[in-house]
Amino acid sequence: MGLLHSCASLFLLLLAVSLTPAVCGNAELRALMEIKSHLDPGNKYLASWTSNGDPCGGTFEGVACNEHQKVANISLQGKGLSGVVSPAVESLKCLSGLYLHYNSLTGEIPKEIANLSELTDLYLNFNNLSGTIPPEIGDMASLQVLQLCWNQLSGSIPTNLGSLKKLTVLSVDHNRLNGSIPSSLGTSGTLKRLFLGFNQLSGSIPAILAKIPQLEVLDVQNNTLSGVVPPALKRLNEGLHCENNPGLCGVGFSSLRACTAWDDGNINQVEPFNPTSNYSTPSGIPMHANFQGHCNQTHCSASSKLAKVSIVSGAIAVAVTLMIVGFLVLFRYRRQKQKIGTMSDTSDGQLSTDQAKELYRNAASPLVSLEYSKGWDLFSESHDGNSVSQDFPPGFRFNLIDVESATNYFSEVNLLGISKLSSVYKGILKDGSNVAIKSINVTCCKTEEAEFMKGLHLLASLRHDNLVKLRGFCLSKGRGECFLIYDFVSNGNLSQYLDVQDNSSLVLDWHTRVSIINGIAKGIGYLHCSEPSKPGIVHQNLSIEKILIDEQFDPLISDSGLPKLLADDAVFSALKVSAALGYMAPEYVTTGRFTEKSDVYAFGVIILQILSGKSKLGNLMQLEAESCRLEDFIDQNLKGKFSGSEAGRLVEIALACTHELPDQRPSMEAVIGDLRKV
Repeated sequence: MGLLHSCASLFLLLLAVSLTPAVCGNAELRALMEIKSHLDPGNKYLASWTSNGDPCGGTFEGVACNEHQKVANISLQGKGLSGVVSPAVESLKCLSGLYLHYNSLTGEIPKEIANLSELTDLYLNFNNLSGTIPPEIGDMASLQVLQLCWNQLSGSIPTNLGSLKKLTVLSVDHNRLNGSIPSSLGTSGTLKRLFLGFNQLSGSIPAILAKIPQLEVLDVQNNTLSGVVPPALKRLNEGLHCENNPGLCGVGFSSLRACTAWDDGNINQVEPFNPTSNYSTPSGIPMHANFQGHCNQTHCSASSKLAKVSIVSGAIAVAVTLMIVGFLVLFRYRRQKQKIGTMSDTSDGQLSTDQAKELYRNAASPLVSLEYSKGWDLFSESHDGNSVSQDFPPGFRFNLIDVESATNYFSEVNLLGISKLSSVYKGILKDGSNVAIKSINVTCCKTEEAEFMKGLHLLASLRHDNLVKLRGFCLSKGRGECFLIYDFVSNGNLSQYLDVQDNSSLVLDWHTRVSIINGIAKGIGYLHCSEPSKPGIVHQNLSIEKILIDEQFDPLISDSGLPKLLADDAVFSALKVSAALGYMAPEYVTTGRFTEKSDVYAFGVIILQILSGKSKLGNLMQLEAESCRLEDFIDQNLKGKFSGSEAGRLVEIALACTHELPDQRPSMEAVIGDLRKV
């Protein structure tokens, strides 16, 4: 009987253990269905969430599970959800990431969300949430990223948010928050980016914020803050944004007015008040003026003097009132017009907030990565304690939030081009500058970190009037992409100006064509030239698609040095396209190597394309060029309006550059010298 009892007990124990995952699974399933009923009451967007489904089976859209088959991430950004956030979310005990941004959610943030002890990323930004920020969020010890911006939140910022010792990003900008900035935020040793702008915050900027060791960005613009900005914040350089706070002043800040004795929180630069000195009030009247005395040489009575003072004071009051009203009108206008880093003109590939929310539904990433905790951070400290980013230009580092915001979360409207290796998006940074963001799959990049960083340093060092400038870089391990941020070039690439119809506005005149040829040559010459800070670089993939045209119709060469970042297979894949278009020097077939002379060959082809107005150069056109039958070879859209002598010389240079034997081709230095004679 004892043995039988033991076996029965063991059976029951095993049965209980085997049923545990199913019970937990059912509990999470019930919670997900409750969450769905609140987020999507019309069942329009979350139809894949079914009561008889498996949340970890890959069928629940936006749901990802961990290795223990527990729900770890809910990623529903930009799905068109218009419901509310359910308190049932607290039942997902293993949830580490909740991404509900870029929807139209309403209602309040449930305080129960604070019971998610493992949550590291909370993204509720770009919704219509109202109410206050639950102070219970300050108890979420694992929280690293808190994104609540672009909502309708009101009340004050909870002081206990300073208790979040792992928080790296806090974004509550573009809300209706009031009160002061909690000084408790300064006790965070991990905070890197603090966005408080476009609210109704008042008071001063706590000096303790300047003591946060890792702080990179402090954005408090468009509030009603006053007082002296802590001088130590100057270390943030471009990371400090405190514009449109008329009450703020500071010493050594270009965007702030100088402090006076009347500013709150006077510092040492302001002399202490002395009642016997001739300090003046803001109206310019000395504080100790005797109104019963004489006015210059005219005797004035006390009543007339007071009358004049009353008039002056009244005028000042009216002026101050008008200034306040004007500021409020401007503030309201900017609140209404402010976009997610863009303007409202969709014809220029730019989106308003609502448009971006709508369009993002078709282009949302499947899962937002935990960039601030688990991403491959090339800019972190190396083993010897030195930062590998120390040699990069200021502001070169971008994170995924910057990239996503700039591109409206990779909206298809902002997609400029796509290839097997990369996608290029138009974007607008927070400072309003236009950029082009090239997204490259990490699998296409060099696997050796040292080699990758060496290539990145090289790209960052390239500076020339005829090269597209690299503004910065971002690597997202979670998305499996690296992003190169370039200056945006407004007039597209050179291919748009070839093969155009007669009388088209895209037909380039002769002077512009010659200028473009000269600019391309100078850019290639700079790449080939060796300098102490830059070795000679072979572009390897020159084509009309790689020549961008700016507002002044100057040419800018793109993708310079890019092969230094790419794996050999990726480079080879790109070169197959180049070869098919006729830019590949013939010796590459036998040598498999690129030299400066192979760039010269591609440049010669580009000259012939620009002169002929044709992107495809057939054998007949080549013969026409060689025989100098310029009237047949030069673009007919010019209607004969070109210089025959210049055209002849340019054709001669192009033919020399495309000589079959590389040793017979001129160097770019020689080509630039010849072009000066044209």
